Amino acid sequence: RPIYEACLAVDASSADALTQRELEHTLRDYRRSGVNQPEEIRERIKKLNDELTALDQEFSLNVRADVRSIKLDSASELAGLPEDYIADHPPGDDGKITITTDYPDYVPFSQFAHNDARRFELYCAFKNRGYPKNETILKEILTKRHELANLLGYKNYADYVTETKMVKTPQTVRTFIDEVSRIAKPRAQREYNMLLNRLKQIDPAAEKVGDWQKSYLEELIRQEQFQVDAKEIRTYFQFGHVRDGILKLTGELFGVHYRPWDTPVWAPNVTAYEMLDGDTVIGRFYLDLHPRENKYKHAAHFGLQCGVKGRQLPTAALICNFPGKDDETELMNHSDVETFLHEFGHLLHTLFSGNHEWSRFSGIATELDFVEAPSQMLEEWVWNMQSLSYLALSKDGQPIPADLVKKMVAAKEFGTGLFATHQMFYAATSINFYDCDPATLDLSKTMDQMQLNYSMFEPVADTHMYANFGHLIGYSAMYVTYMWSLVISQDLFSQFEQAGLFDPATAQKYRKIFLAQGGAKDAADLVQDFLGRPYSIEPFAQWLNDDAQ
Repeated sequence: RPIYEACLAVDASSADALTQRELEHTLRDYRRSGVNQPEEIRERIKKLNDELTALDQEFSLNVRADVRSIKLDSASELAGLPEDYIADHPPGDDGKITITTDYPDYVPFSQFAHNDARRFELYCAFKNRGYPKNETILKEILTKRHELANLLGYKNYADYVTETKMVKTPQTVRTFIDEVSRIAKPRAQREYNMLLNRLKQIDPAAEKVGDWQKSYLEELIRQEQFQVDAKEIRTYFQFGHVRDGILKLTGELFGVHYRPWDTPVWAPNVTAYEMLDGDTVIGRFYLDLHPRENKYKHAAHFGLQCGVKGRQLPTAALICNFPGKDDETELMNHSDVETFLHEFGHLLHTLFSGNHEWSRFSGIATELDFVEAPSQMLEEWVWNMQSLSYLALSKDGQPIPADLVKKMVAAKEFGTGLFATHQMFYAATSINFYDCDPATLDLSKTMDQMQLNYSMFEPVADTHMYANFGHLIGYSAMYVTYMWSLVISQDLFSQFEQAGLFDPATAQKYRKIFLAQGGAKDAADLVQDFLGRPYSIEPFAQWLNDDAQ
């Protein structure tokens, strides 16, 4: 409290703009943490925050620990899967084949396995991870966050959490969800009809497509209508070559290079690097890229140390779950390569913006609903022939054929409408869980209703995705962040499309004017500085509509 009062008394009118911004944000954050409240309320806020930290950790631990599996009776139930996947899943001592809910098992099985009943069984196991323990924990988190918001003077937690974002209010979130849904729904309906028509070729009695069938049917259509076979594509993506290629690609694009960093690591297979601009080290990072027991199950970037000008270097880690743990020639899905580059985009943002005098503005210090935009834009490089020359090489040394890349590009946007509407289902669930009094909230009914309102796929009975939907904890009411950022990323990418994906002037402008600023400006101002105009939803709408033609 004395520090808050001292800051409150500071006259920064003659200070530079960044120092004034530091003071404004400091006072705002003190207020939002309750420092200006009476002691009794501050004590309650502290207790709530301590309890929420423990609950958040318990929720995540329950998901990580709850690795479920199905048992296949014979290898015939692996029909449709890549040969290397089949080889990696031999029968156990009981003669049965175990398929787990870990991503390296789950994703290919959902995409390629011909056996619909087994796909459904694995889907249900995947969607029920963490249940029922996390249902109780999520309710506790919602209740305590609601009380916390009330103590701080907000109607609910959604009001509290949106205040410091680009969206500013829950109503802006709802309006955006409905607008994206309106733009995407016609395309989503056409794509759904394509899936249903393909399903009827397998099951003439089919009347609707289940959520567990989506990935499989999309893959069939990509193979048959676009002549794109994900199993063929993955033969060009060896883990070790992809990792080295991402380092080379990003280094050449942004004018930096990397070298090994001799430092202790926390597990085998974790590697460490330094990023250099010329002879100067400007950042350090760890790559922890393979699954292991009790490890975080998703792919994410974590900032470990803020960079401070002249004092300390930014340090970060990528925590992922890719193949290649014991054999660097092990194959990755193209979607894994896209995920890798996406997360590496966050790492670049952290390292390039790590040279500020105020640590608050170092790293990914922009508004939360903007943080995904730079990484989403970088994903576009995995669809370009020139950049794929860095990443794609078969085990016999053959580069990926240009005609295959053309087919991939032609097919890549199939399913975009379905994706956008399903994302709006997640975003609507997120805002509705927090924009209310949790005492009145039924988790299952609310999530099912949001799925009916926005997704093309109906809820599956007896599944409880909210029990493993970690973004309900991390993003809370702001899952809309992903699509909000995607809309802006399409606008950012337009500059590279016009100049060329490897245009050095555009890349340096993007690095210096945009990434290096960290949180020194509001995100809307950073975008305007780079684009020369305010951001707009129109490029996103045009992208969807043009692609649907």
